[in-house]
Amino acid sequence: MPLPAAFPPTSLPPDTPAALTLVGVGPGDPRLLTVAAVEAIRAAIVVAYPVARLGASGMAAAIAAPWITPQQVQLPLLFPMVSEAAPLRQAWHAAADTLAAAVLEAAGQGGSVVLLCEGDVSLFASSSYVLLALRQRHPALPVQLIPGVSAVAAAAAAGAWPLALQQESLLIRPTPETPEALEALLDRAAAGAEVLALLKLGHRWAWVRPLLEQRGLLDQALFAQRVGWPDQQVASARVVEAGAAPYFSLLLIRQSWPEVLP
Repeated sequence: MPLPAAFPPTSLPPDTPAALTLVGVGPGDPRLLTVAAVEAIRAAIVVAYPVARLGASGMAAAIAAPWITPQQVQLPLLFPMVSEAAPLRQAWHAAADTLAAAVLEAAGQGGSVVLLCEGDVSLFASSSYVLLALRQRHPALPVQLIPGVSAVAAAAAAGAWPLALQQESLLIRPTPETPEALEALLDRAAAGAEVLALLKLGHRWAWVRPLLEQRGLLDQALFAQRVGWPDQQVASARVVEAGAAPYFSLLLIRQSWPEVLP
């Protein structure tokens, strides 16, 4: 079924302040939350956040912890770390229904609901799937989005690494599954003056590093893991040994520079 381009007007009373706000909380450092994000969290009656399994703590909730109070209702939503379609759809639909019910309850108290999202709410985000599920299942629900700092931007800042200059393109995508696919991507990027941001590096670093070394790109790549957390690592790819990296790790690869530079 086609999705509506935008949410229609809310079916709640027009003077009701209750709403659902999807809040990007950045990659890890609480100081990177925007003023809008902090204000939305502080004003909420219910603070929802994703968890990978029941009873687990959420990374997004940990980032936003300085602004969550004991008086607020904390609502963990299960988003399993699986690749099968059926359990993912079930989780997104359940989250949409739970959030819609929370908004209606908050309406009676004159409050609002927020859903926290690590990084940005629109970039490889679980909240994007919840948004699409809400459009299908609760199209009259009022929803707003507050963007957050992405791990790509935070890593570039931590490494003093210009992401894109002048007429360059920036390509952000998950790390390919095979060396052959990465070779083809690097060839494309080199031909088109594209800077690559490869997310979800993880266990692939064991074969990605030797491939970069073979192509002479180790000194032109920035490795970053757990950006914004106390144990973050941001360094030249050359100094990072091959092996499995955390799921929340990424690479920035620049194969050329513009002709006009300082």
